[in-house]
Amino acid sequence: IGDLIRCGAINGSRKTINRGKHVGVFAIGDQALYDLMGSDPNFMLVPGYYGNDPSVIAQNDNMVSVNTALEIDLTGQVCSESIGSTQFSGTGGATDYAYGALHSKGGRGIIAMSSTAKHGTISKIKAQLTPGSAVTISRNLVDRIVTEYGVAYMRGRTLRERALNLIAVAHPDFRAELTRQAKDLGMI
Repeated sequence: IGDLIRCGAINGSRKTINRGKHVGVFAIGDQALYDLMGSDPNFMLVPGYYGNDPSVIAQNDNMVSVNTALEIDLTGQVCSESIGSTQFSGTGGATDYAYGALHSKGGRGIIAMSSTAKHGTISKIKAQLTPGSAVTISRNLVDRIVTEYGVAYMRGRTLRERALNLIAVAHPDFRAELTRQAKDLGMI
C-alpha cells in the first residue's frame, strides 16, 4: 500500500469521511511503509471499534470491500476462518467490511479467491461447507464472488441463481460434480 500512496494511486480524495486520510486498524509491512507512516500526517491508525465499525464504513459512498475465503458453499456462505474445525485465521474485519460496503451508497462487496487449493486438487467452491466450518460472512451479505474464471453475482439472487453463478466460476474440473451435488440437494 505504501508504494500506491507514494505514487499517488491512493490519496483518499474521494472518501466521504476522513477525506485525504489513510485509515487503518493495524499495519504490517517493510521499513519503507513504516517510514512513510511516520512522516505522512495523513496516516491514521485507529482503534478497531472505529475502523471496523460497519456504520462508519458505510458512511463512505461507493465503498468497496475486498475479502477472501477458504471455501464458499453454493448458497454463498463464506468461510474465511477454518476448514472444518481446524482454525486457520480469525474473522478480522471481513464481516464488518462486507456489511459496511453493502450498506454504503453505491457500495460493493467482493470476495476474491482462487477457485482451488492444494495445487488444483480441491475446489474451494463446495456444495456445502465442510462440517464444522465457521461462516464468516453470511450469504445475505455477499455481493460478488470473483475467481480466475469470472464473477458470480450474488446480491438479490435466488438460491438456484446463486448455485449456478458459483458453479460457473468454479474450476472447470469441478463443475460437473458441483452440478450433480446441487441437483442432489435440490438447489437446481
